[in-house]
Amino acid sequence: MGNADYKYPAAGAECPHRVEVPPPQPFTKSLKTSLKETFFPDDPLRQFKNQPASRKLMLGLQYFFPILEWAPRYTFQFFRADLISGITIASLAIPQGISYAKLANLPPILGLYSSFVPPLIYAMMGSSRDLAVGTVAVGSLLIASMLGNEVDANEQPQTYLHLAFLTTFFAGVFQASLGFLRLGFVVDFLSHATIVGFMGGAATVVCLQQLKGILGLNHFTQSTDVISVMRSVFTQTHQWRWESGVLGCCFLFFLMLTRYFSKRRPKFFWISAMAPLMSVILGSLLVYLTHAERHGVQVIGNLKKGLNPPSVADLPFGSSYLTTAIKTGIVVGIIAMAEGIAVGRSFAMFKNYNIDGNKEMIAFGMMNIVGSCTSCYLTTGPFSRSAVNFNAGCKTAMSNIVMAVAVMFTLLFLTPLFHYTPIVVLSSIIIAAMLGLIDYDAAIHLWHVDKFDFVVCMAAYFGVVFGSVEIGLVLAVAISLLRVLLFVARPRTVVLGNLPNSKLYRSVDQYPAASTVPGVLILEIDAPIYFANASYLRERILRWIDEEEDKLKSAGESSLQYVILDMGAVGNIDTSGISMFEEVKKIMERRDLKLVLANPGGEVMKKMNKSKFIEELGAEWIYLTVGEAVGACNFMLHTCKSKATTDDSSMV
Repeated sequence: MGNADYKYPAAGAECPHRVEVPPPQPFTKSLKTSLKETFFPDDPLRQFKNQPASRKLMLGLQYFFPILEWAPRYTFQFFRADLISGITIASLAIPQGISYAKLANLPPILGLYSSFVPPLIYAMMGSSRDLAVGTVAVGSLLIASMLGNEVDANEQPQTYLHLAFLTTFFAGVFQASLGFLRLGFVVDFLSHATIVGFMGGAATVVCLQQLKGILGLNHFTQSTDVISVMRSVFTQTHQWRWESGVLGCCFLFFLMLTRYFSKRRPKFFWISAMAPLMSVILGSLLVYLTHAERHGVQVIGNLKKGLNPPSVADLPFGSSYLTTAIKTGIVVGIIAMAEGIAVGRSFAMFKNYNIDGNKEMIAFGMMNIVGSCTSCYLTTGPFSRSAVNFNAGCKTAMSNIVMAVAVMFTLLFLTPLFHYTPIVVLSSIIIAAMLGLIDYDAAIHLWHVDKFDFVVCMAAYFGVVFGSVEIGLVLAVAISLLRVLLFVARPRTVVLGNLPNSKLYRSVDQYPAASTVPGVLILEIDAPIYFANASYLRERILRWIDEEEDKLKSAGESSLQYVILDMGAVGNIDTSGISMFEEVKKIMERRDLKLVLANPGGEVMKKMNKSKFIEELGAEWIYLTVGEAVGACNFMLHTCKSKATTDDSSMV
């Protein structure tokens, strides 16, 4: 980097363009534009323009009920594909539903109820073709952890059950409200790194919790941290059941083997999808034939026959635990929503279609509200089930309806067959599913790409594993928000130089060949200027000036005359930012330096014009590009130098 090779542009070679101030707009129009960009970036009302009233009504119904859009075009070929997909995911949903209900400390039958009604609601209101709706392990763990801190599921099972319904209701209300109010961007505060760490930590905790079922323990800690779980496991070594342990290890090996085979041979995806149901069938037969329940192998017991009973009357709005239910509902609602939308978008990308995040929130919210009134607990779109649905070749959300019908048939006729299903098999199914959520590759990728994201990921992971799911989530979100604040409060400023044989000006750190301009310091500000970073930018700009003057003095080169600020990345500015510029200008004038602005945006120009700063600085010192600003500064430098030389000659 240096200025020895800098070539001065010819004076008057190009005429600088004037930087215009945007024409004034009425306040109401500006407010309307701002609100539209904030809440309606996808412009959902565009399709209603220039349409007759009847068409607008149909479009409105199709927006909230996408089934009205794709059902008229539905074909037998689609149904054949959806039938296969629906039956396949039902074979996975039944054992997983029972397992996750046990994880949430709820009656196992609720897992089947939750795989019947919510998928029907989503099939009508959801916009994803590939999402398979059902209960999830992380949501089940959160419910067990947060509600379990207030109510013991063993001592007060009825109170706990009703609180789970109430939690699901508030989760649905929260999700639907975010969708209706177009506040989907709230979910964006859960960064990818946060989700990877949180999911991995939750999966680790869930796996450790399943040691109770694997080892056949009757009493176990309600805490979720690894230290409490390990203490509970190793203080009860005398109660370990070797029969249960051997059975659990065998089924876990079988499930992992089928998953490995399906990954190696994607065409045989159905093998890993059917493995949980096969494990349940084989485990039940083994227990029934050997009477293993008499030798320490715990079984599910009786499951009530029949469809979902209504539970509206069981929602305890007057309960003393109402605050706990609301808090739990909001937390599990956010996690379930983030997972469901992320999964839906992932599969939509593969099939080249878009899903509406706000529409998905409404669908999730409504299915949880309706579910809470029909004996269901929290549901969303789990990755494992959706992946099976996608691989099975589903075409529309009809696969959810097929799954619901299969679960309905099970509830009406097959529930007695699950009497001898061993708990240890359910634990093995959960562990096998959770191991897939620990994404080592994603964590390694974060380390290589962005160390701060890796720190956020590990904070979430260790917070969940050594603290609790709530601590891990809060810690990760807090660190993520801290990073956002640091981006805002400490924006990047870089020195620009001229690229050889061009009129382009780029960072001298990124392009070592770029040469600085003699007598001119060019700085680029990489963020909007607000009250949070105005003081920092003032100090940083002055420090750049001090460093540049010291460097020029030590090199014996000409002194600094102009400071150009490239404002291309400054999308907005507030009154604190304008005051900062006024202060910098005054300080620079006292040091015989001139402030020059390049490429300010329309919003910045509008506010500087209203504050009279343009008049104070001089419109002639604001340029459209850095190149024009440098050309003007060089012209002034040479003009002043020529004038000084002429004056000296005339005096002689």
